[in-house]
Amino acid sequence: MSNRNSVLEVFNINNNSNPKKYINVCAPMVRYSKLPFRELVRGYNVDLTYTPMILAKEFKNSNIARNSDFTTNKNDKPLIIQFASNDNVELLKAVELIVGYVDGIDVNCGCPQKWAINEGIGVYLMEKPEKISDMIRTIKTNIPTLPCSIKIRIHNDLKKTIEFVKRAESIGIDFITVHGRTPNGNIFTLNDAEDIYNQTGVNGVMCARGLLRNPALFAGYDLTPWDCVENFVRLSIAYGSNHFILHHHLMYMFEDVMSNAEKKSFNTLTSIPAIIDHLEEYYGLQLE
Repeated sequence: MSNRNSVLEVFNINNNSNPKKYINVCAPMVRYSKLPFRELVRGYNVDLTYTPMILAKEFKNSNIARNSDFTTNKNDKPLIIQFASNDNVELLKAVELIVGYVDGIDVNCGCPQKWAINEGIGVYLMEKPEKISDMIRTIKTNIPTLPCSIKIRIHNDLKKTIEFVKRAESIGIDFITVHGRTPNGNIFTLNDAEDIYNQTGVNGVMCARGLLRNPALFAGYDLTPWDCVENFVRLSIAYGSNHFILHHHLMYMFEDVMSNAEKKSFNTLTSIPAIIDHLEEYYGLQLE
């Protein structure tokens, strides 16, 4: 949903020579949707990426939090930063710090974790439409050129969801992402994405776990191709990813490839050099 016809136009993604029916989107994923992974999936037909969910209050208050939570570069476009907040002033101050570095902001209205609900953020906001309205209105009034979106769940009573999104539309939201949590979810193949589009007519299809398992999903691969693994290792080293993140990403990518015995062995690798040695010995990894 958009005041500018579609999300393709919001980010100028479409072109006349190769028009797209819908855009491929890498979802915001805590720990995972950071710069090395975003750069990787852009090479495999992802059109739009999100940062992990970032707490607006911490981002506003702490330079350490900003440096830890957010990195980008000139090729990391289009990029949406996702904030979690329930206060329009705090959100605005966080957004003001990021203007010029991102192509849009998103307010998380879907995180279901207990700590988030206790903080009054995430899915808690689905029952507080007035707070969402205040935040959107504040951003659109003060930074009108920056696209603003919300990522939501659906209510048990679908009428409440329709009222919720109409209210957001009425105050200028640029587009809305719906995390449906229905049998239409769980995109693990390009055919799954096509099915979502054909059933709903949406302007974009967002994927999370499917891209973790196969970052080349939107390029039509059924399993993670080896060049994708090599590229990710190179990017992770170049951008200084830590062992934990690199290891977890690789475990997702190898989920359908490694035997159970090899998975147990791979899980014992406690350093990046050990991971590289394993991949060089068993898979012929070449980093040169």
